[in-house]
Amino acid sequence: MTALDPEALDPEVLVLAVVLDGQRSEHRFRGGVVRIGRATDNDLPITDRGVSRYHCRLERDGARWFLVDLGSQNGTLVGGERAARRELASGDVIQIGRARVTFSGAGFVRREPEGGAGRSAEKRALDDTATGLAIGAETRQAGRPRQGLHALVRINKALASQLEPRALLELIVDSALELTGGERAFLVLANESGGWSFEVARNFAGEMPEAKFSATIAEQVRTSRRSVLTLNAQDDQRFSSLASVVDLRLRSVLCTPLELDGEVVGLLYLDNRLQTGAFAEQDVELLESLAAQAAVALRNARLVAELRQANARLAERADRSEARLTGVERELRFSRTDVVARRFPGIVGEAPAMLELFRTLERIVTSEYPVLIHGESGTGKELIARSIHARGARAGKAFVSENCAALPDDLLESELFGHAKGAFTGAHRSKRGLLEMADGGTLFLDEVSEMSTQMQKKLLRVLQEGEVRPLGADRTVRVDVRLVSASNRDLEELVRAGEFREDLFYRLRVLPVRVPPLRERRSDVPLLVDCFLETFCRESGRARPRLAPEVLQRCEAYAWPGNVRQLQNEVRKWVVLAGAVVELDHLTPALLDESAGLDEAEDPAAPAQDLPARVAALEMRAIRGALRAHGGNKSRAAQVLGISRFALQRKLEKLGLEAEASPEE
Repeated sequence: MTALDPEALDPEVLVLAVVLDGQRSEHRFRGGVVRIGRATDNDLPITDRGVSRYHCRLERDGARWFLVDLGSQNGTLVGGERAARRELASGDVIQIGRARVTFSGAGFVRREPEGGAGRSAEKRALDDTATGLAIGAETRQAGRPRQGLHALVRINKALASQLEPRALLELIVDSALELTGGERAFLVLANESGGWSFEVARNFAGEMPEAKFSATIAEQVRTSRRSVLTLNAQDDQRFSSLASVVDLRLRSVLCTPLELDGEVVGLLYLDNRLQTGAFAEQDVELLESLAAQAAVALRNARLVAELRQANARLAERADRSEARLTGVERELRFSRTDVVARRFPGIVGEAPAMLELFRTLERIVTSEYPVLIHGESGTGKELIARSIHARGARAGKAFVSENCAALPDDLLESELFGHAKGAFTGAHRSKRGLLEMADGGTLFLDEVSEMSTQMQKKLLRVLQEGEVRPLGADRTVRVDVRLVSASNRDLEELVRAGEFREDLFYRLRVLPVRVPPLRERRSDVPLLVDCFLETFCRESGRARPRLAPEVLQRCEAYAWPGNVRQLQNEVRKWVVLAGAVVELDHLTPALLDESAGLDEAEDPAAPAQDLPARVAALEMRAIRGALRAHGGNKSRAAQVLGISRFALQRKLEKLGLEAEASPEE
């Protein structure tokens, strides 16, 4: 080999030799960046399924070149090792999918003398091909064992994650070509008649793969359950006399069985018509490892497909029997997901947030400690409190509840503590307080955050001493109650703001329970709608209406600021106003607003807010929505929101919304 004349080199040219599917090509580039990928607008496009659209790039830094992976799905290997960014040396082999790209460095292109003198085009092509084959053979022997191992690990991960049978078969064939560098490949599966079913073929250029297949080699592999490798079928005594080998002009052939439970279920068949010795013993080992993993992945994909078909048949059967479901069967269906949910009848939900709530309730129902339930208005806090009582040791005793926001302080004190005869004007007889009435049982105080500071102080004394003094009485009464309180405001924030006593907060919040809003469990909307329809139709004696598909879609997309209570009232309206089918026209206008389904917390354009500000904003939207829906009528709005008119009036004054309510009702 003659030495290169330094003046005959062009240092500005980058040379890349690409080998893909047995075909070699050489490419030259000028400039500082070369982009490589499957997309056609790359500098070097490579049409291979294992190559990402924008896979990697080569970039110049002075006299050095670096490889930079662009976050490709299958990664980029240099010398068999995965690389994110790496400096390249002349002779490095870059593996991109099934393509092997040899980096020859810059300045290795011979300039032609002026006047057309020098090598002919034919001579240059022969020299380039010989150089490329020499580089390819050298890197194949030096780098392929380790490179093949890395590729096999990556391929096995891909096989394990692919559950679609057809896509899996294609992945198996493409992976076999990548591991061995074969020219053609196809995968056949054994059929019930004892023959072969041709599933996937690669690089047959429109030919029928059945006609390019040696049945004798395939049968030998099936019978012996061992791979067959021939470096030159024309000279191999085992196959040289076979007509199919002669007719097909086969050179290198590698065939490996896919075996499951001692039975050959398929074959991987690769060949090369142009090159002898295209496969080596290491290719047999790699292909057998691939075949073992592929057989397991194929069985898993078939099992998944069978399960999906079975589920589809069950779903179809369930749809056919939907009209025949009785009320009892429907109620059982509500709690099909989690056994824990069945132990809290009346609470419908199977979303992850609800299952977590059921697990929390399961742990606290047997305790005697106070419980603080936090949740927005309409989430069902009282229903949770009743479930805690019904499942606890006090289930046989009284359950007494009071809404602290519904009464002014003097009336609330009388309700809770009771009063003696003549304690105040109108006290014509003595009255037992709710604390005394709940003795031995459970007292539920809703909206406890609305208590005044004086009432908080008096309640704290009762909890500390375990006794209560009725108004105007000279005696105390011992009481034993389990206190369950609830609030739609964050008491911890109120303590920091100085609006709620810290000592009372810690007395109430021994066992905290958070009830998720409906927007955090939208998958439960169809279950709740189903439950409410069944209940209200049974109560009113009306036929159960059918829901148009878009109605349920709109309900699931809506944010439901009034939570379950708002949904309950919506369904109650359908039962009364709709006919046989509930259409979009029967929905409340707020549900038809496209922006209503976007919660502020999910809006990327919404400014960041702290929790108290977000709670206040949500409360303001709920109140405004209720007032708009009922023409400013405060009594009706309060009923929808699940609070008293007195409590709504206080919130209107606090939030500055008084002007939005109707002055006359």
